Amino acid sequence: MRTTPVTPSASVLAASAQAYAQKGWLVSETSNGISLVTDNNVCGIEVDETVADQVSVYLRANKLTGPVIELPGAERRIVFLATGVSKASRALDALREFGATIHAEGASLPLPPTKMIAGCARWVVAPEECSWVPPVVAISAALRAVRVQPGKLARVAS
Repeated sequence: MRTTPVTPSASVLAASAQAYAQKGWLVSETSNGISLVTDNNVCGIEVDETVADQVSVYLRANKLTGPVIELPGAERRIVFLATGVSKASRALDALREFGATIHAEGASLPLPPTKMIAGCARWVVAPEECSWVPPVVAISAALRAVRVQPGKLARVAS
């Protein structure tokens, strides 16, 4: 049975936007909710669902976990938030080489609880659950470990 997503109330959206702004994130209101406007301080790194869980395990095992957003749709999209985009051109190139999509330089990302066609954006790891937003190079290292040395990943995480 398919359910229709409930539109978040104006007060929930306002409280969420204020909380994100207090973190120093640039946010904008949209007709469906709120969006993160990426800049030099924070960007989004979108990875395929098939490797997202492995990347998360690597980051958790190495105490590098940061905020992670799930964007619903025909294919679940996972976006890791990261910092240091202006200083990480080689890491960004490596991420793209491994199939990641980089959301930076003014791109907008739906932030929870924004309503989308297939449901609402939600936190996989909420900002309150982690102590920081990791640098781009940490996400790049995690994706490289998953793609290049998947056997080692299991040993690091165990």
